[in-house]
Amino acid sequence: MSLSFVRVGDLSEQIRGVTYGKEDATKTPVSGYLPVLRAGNITDHGLFYGDLVYVPAGKVSAKQKLRTGDIVVAASSGSLDVVGKTAPVLADFDGGFGAFCKVLRPNSRVEPKYFAQFFKRPEYRTTISSLAAGANINNLRNEHLDELLIPLPPLPEQRRIAAILDQADALRAKRREALAQLDSLTQSIFIEMFGDPVANPKGWPIRKLSDVGSLDRGVSKHRPRNAPELLGGAYPLVQTGEIANCDGYVRSHNASYSEFGLRQSKRWPKGTLCITIAANIAKTGILTFDACFPDSVVGFKAEQPETVEFVRVWLSFLQQALEAAAPESAQKNINLAILRDLNIPLPPSSLQEEFAKRVSATEAFRSTNRTALAELDTLFASLQHRAFRGDL
Repeated sequence: MSLSFVRVGDLSEQIRGVTYGKEDATKTPVSGYLPVLRAGNITDHGLFYGDLVYVPAGKVSAKQKLRTGDIVVAASSGSLDVVGKTAPVLADFDGGFGAFCKVLRPNSRVEPKYFAQFFKRPEYRTTISSLAAGANINNLRNEHLDELLIPLPPLPEQRRIAAILDQADALRAKRREALAQLDSLTQSIFIEMFGDPVANPKGWPIRKLSDVGSLDRGVSKHRPRNAPELLGGAYPLVQTGEIANCDGYVRSHNASYSEFGLRQSKRWPKGTLCITIAANIAKTGILTFDACFPDSVVGFKAEQPETVEFVRVWLSFLQQALEAAAPESAQKNINLAILRDLNIPLPPSSLQEEFAKRVSATEAFRSTNRTALAELDTLFASLQHRAFRGDL
């Protein structure tokens, strides 16, 4: 099929976000105020309607109220991972969007669902990242979006393509939901076996965390960005973000130390529980390979192997409280002494071992779902590529 390409600017109207001062905004709903979405509400899986701010209704024009089919775009951010992110509006929303965002409102020439799928392509994100890159802040100008070219088949064909991609996307969403339910299952097993970890209704003996294992900070005497010779070798280097974003187990890494890098760091064994103490507070992941990590991470090695899994899940209940209590300067952080001094209810080793076995069985199900999700992601990427090349 011969494809015709049309400018995004010829298929949509760009709408600027709501401008408001700090004194205008509140975190709680107030009569006469309307909710406003911000860049953080744009996720890889759609719009998140939590963590809203509310501004006087008079600051949100009729045009700035979100309508079904709109595409919300993160237009300005210090991070290239954020700028350019998009999510479609699936239902009219009696609220607006902030000044660091903009909206593309499709016209009658394009099917909104087809239009939305165009902005989910990795090629779009690559293009936008290169266009928006700035010295300190990354900005999307109107022309960056308007001048993008989108293949435009007839409307019935657009609807057919959108239906295929939406169906594949829905299958991925179901797999992600299954994984999320398995995540919560682990905590449910903990509650069933041990009771509430704070109230300790079963009366387990209380120990200090430092009494059930060793806790020490990672070592990084030099920052890799200041000494590139530290990197590029055979020794895995796990960063804070990789622990914060893992699913309880650190399975991959994006950097590695050279021999020189290893000499100024410390290598931790497989099975170590990593605990973040800066920026992301008390996020955890168990190493599935020997690795180094920076001093923004604490390594916990238990006296008994089964205790590691118990401590990982126990800490997941405390994570939000620890983060809320962390002193905030340039960035939130907690010190090693706080972790060592935590009171932990400690059931018998036999129960901890049984818990670890049940978690392992749950993890086997998660592994199956992760594999299935990866296959669906590959299928979706292939369908995307074919759809916007005219081969679907």
